[in-house]
Amino acid sequence: MSTKGNILDRIVQKKLAEVALQKMKQPIYQIMSEENFKRKCYSAKESITKIGASGVIAEFKRRSPSRGVINGNVTPNEVFGKYQAAGVSMVSVLTDESFFGAKTEDFETARKTLQIPLLRKEFIVDPYQIYQSKAMGADVILLIAAILTLQRCKDFAFLAKELGMEVLLELQDESELEHVNKFVDLVGINNRNLKTFVVDINKSIQLADKLPEDVIRVAESGLGSSDIVKKMREKGFQAFLMGEYFMKQTSPGDACHEFINEISF
Repeated sequence: MSTKGNILDRIVQKKLAEVALQKMKQPIYQIMSEENFKRKCYSAKESITKIGASGVIAEFKRRSPSRGVINGNVTPNEVFGKYQAAGVSMVSVLTDESFFGAKTEDFETARKTLQIPLLRKEFIVDPYQIYQSKAMGADVILLIAAILTLQRCKDFAFLAKELGMEVLLELQDESELEHVNKFVDLVGINNRNLKTFVVDINKSIQLADKLPEDVIRVAESGLGSSDIVKKMREKGFQAFLMGEYFMKQTSPGDACHEFINEISF
């Protein structure tokens, strides 16, 4: 986790401190008694690969370190129902409060509202968060290669699978390809550099051919038009994680519906 000189390092250091406190407040044995811990997860792989799937992973994100407040007027309740009705393949919800402004009810509302896969978008640095994700009702967790060693990435992915969830592994560049392991279900390539938050939409295309044939490819960040998504689809991408594009609109759900109509086969 190198030095503290960038946004990602600051997030990780804050997250480690947060998790330490959470462990004291609610140990794992208590987490495992939560009702959602018993539920069977929806499969993102099935949702994304079924015939006619949009492949869109619509995100609920209140703010970001790079953009500040993205949308402070919408409520989770009005957004999630419209996302699902629009035909998204999965919904992603940020759960980090310090840097992304998440509120507890964001994820809770998503789980109560949705009958499709739900991704917990979090900076996972400890196995505790994986148990926590299952108890929250997550179907998929995010693992970020940039903040995990090869062994921890594999251990975390294995644990998620043992708990019945699927794994989205996020890569930034070719140096992280070794993090892809047999317990990973989807591989996302982030066009946004998590250390500088600069976006380069060509990154996904450049790395696409270097991924294993059987992995589901997910393009992340900088997907600001239907033409870009169509181009990504032609290059073999099956899913498209989109947050700010929808969230910056007055009605994210309506914007999502219009976008999916534009990219439909």
